Amino acid sequence: MEQDNQIFGIRAIIEAIEAGKDIDKVFIQKEASGELMSSLLKTLKKNNVNFSYVPIEKLNKLTNKNHQGAVANISPISFTSLETLVEGVLEKKEKPLFVILDQISDARNFGAIIRTAVCCGADGIIISKNGAAPVNGDTVKTSAGAVFNIPICKVDHIKDAVFYLQGSGVVTLGATEKAEKEIYDVDLNVPVAIIMGSEDKGINPSVLKIIDEKAKLPMFSTIDSLNVSVACGAFLYETIRQRR
Repeated sequence: MEQDNQIFGIRAIIEAIEAGKDIDKVFIQKEASGELMSSLLKTLKKNNVNFSYVPIEKLNKLTNKNHQGAVANISPISFTSLETLVEGVLEKKEKPLFVILDQISDARNFGAIIRTAVCCGADGIIISKNGAAPVNGDTVKTSAGAVFNIPICKVDHIKDAVFYLQGSGVVTLGATEKAEKEIYDVDLNVPVAIIMGSEDKGINPSVLKIIDEKAKLPMFSTIDSLNVSVACGAFLYETIRQRR
């Protein structure tokens, strides 16, 4: 069934991108070819739009219209730039709280994190343009609408966001089971950005190398990790506890 936030057809998608629409993700039929499809791919890469190749059955489920091998999801929100987000928050708060999501790919986990971040008073969420979960109906529903109540920023590379935040005086803290410290031993009563990694691989090793602090949650069973949205909630509420 078609959705209001959906565009189908190659030329329509190209025009939407060139018109500056916030395209969340484009699904392209595997092995699709042709001059128009080549133009779409060039436009996607030029504008750094997130896309993936899928079987035609996936596209047919997304819409029963003539999609020409391409369907795009328009984001239900407008994204902000990293500079606008960070500078705007730092002008108003001494100890801001940001959340960085490194390749979180499940829309429901993303929505749950957004909901908790809003409840905890986080000032913004930073995600990567490629490989991140889409901001779609599942995200909106799981966040209980909280997605409309917090600025979300898309960046080309998470490392760039880390460097920018560090240069702005914000401590970058990564959640990883490889850390020596537990979260309760880290000072969170400072400007901080909490970084959560993907569901299967965690934080990218190249990001881990450059961040200021690493911390883990204590585990008391043979299960070695929590769901990422649950772990993020634990980190956020420990931040609240220290700041009260």
